Amino acid sequence: MIKYLDLKRINDQHDAELRQAVKRVLDSGWYLKGEATSQFETHYAEYIGSRYCIGCGNGLDALMLILRGYIELGVMQEGDEVIVPANTFIASILAITACGLKPVLVEPRLDTFQIDDSLIEAAITVRTRAVMIVHLYGICAYTKRIADICRRHHLKLIEDNAQAHGCSFENRRTGSLGDAAGQSFYPGKNLGALGDAGAVTTDDGALAEIIRALGNYGSQKKYVHDYQGTNSRIDELQAAMLDVKLNYLDVDNLRRQEIASLYINKVKSPLIFFPKTDRESVWHIFPVLCERRDELQQYLFINGVETQIHYPTPPHKQKCYCEWAQQSYPITERIHAEELSLPCNQAMKKEEAEYIVNLLNRF
Repeated sequence: MIKYLDLKRINDQHDAELRQAVKRVLDSGWYLKGEATSQFETHYAEYIGSRYCIGCGNGLDALMLILRGYIELGVMQEGDEVIVPANTFIASILAITACGLKPVLVEPRLDTFQIDDSLIEAAITVRTRAVMIVHLYGICAYTKRIADICRRHHLKLIEDNAQAHGCSFENRRTGSLGDAAGQSFYPGKNLGALGDAGAVTTDDGALAEIIRALGNYGSQKKYVHDYQGTNSRIDELQAAMLDVKLNYLDVDNLRRQEIASLYINKVKSPLIFFPKTDRESVWHIFPVLCERRDELQQYLFINGVETQIHYPTPPHKQKCYCEWAQQSYPITERIHAEELSLPCNQAMKKEEAEYIVNLLNRF
């Protein structure tokens, strides 16, 4: 069986270095807010190209902390609107509603699976305060048109960069293109921890200061609480291991791009549709659309290939947002009904990818 994602195979490549990193933390006797966290935050900020990186508990917390930070700064207030793609993983939307803000869903483009920048301006109202783009699947969602819209309407541009570590737009990394970005280091991500972890990247010093306090019980000084904060901190062990794996991220992404290029160039089935993109994508997920998606998934499984569906049910059809159930987003619904994720990661062998290509061409 070709696994969809073999995390053991991925982490085994760095076994000795990861064990050394763990030992350094154990030997230090310091397990939160220590040298390992500071070092990773510095290195990741440099890699992304942002002035600040603030570690936190996970990617959802990262987005929530950004929004909470803007509320504390007076940029937003409860009831304000945030434009967000309709076809995202639900965490993007959960962050908005958890902060008392209103998500405004905008359809994606069918050719890229990313938010349709031609529809954003029509969704803006007097209560709109931000546009949240999601670099879904590791494909860059940023466009100059989106940046221009945000400038002209005085909106914050927030990036959900959970799936796009190392992705770029014209030699700038995603995660540094907007006003602030949420990062997730969930184990399966391109830069994955060995547990939950996340971060916020931004050039805004005032926002960074508030976010760091909010994630530490609202405190900048021990036992002094300026904000009604939460407990969302990256721990020293995860920071140390992420710092090791950050050194290999570009090489790992290049391997993902090679696998993706093999699929794109060699799969000739008219039943399978690929997103239109370029080599700057880092392919956290390699998605294809197929009207016979479930049949294709079963066919691949019978022939020894594990796949995933990202995501079977769109956010507006989830029970937790039942008030949206009657809303119609046909492009989003088509993507969610037809999407199938093929194995695509740095631990894959070329012959595994070629075997999958041959299966797809025989489907």
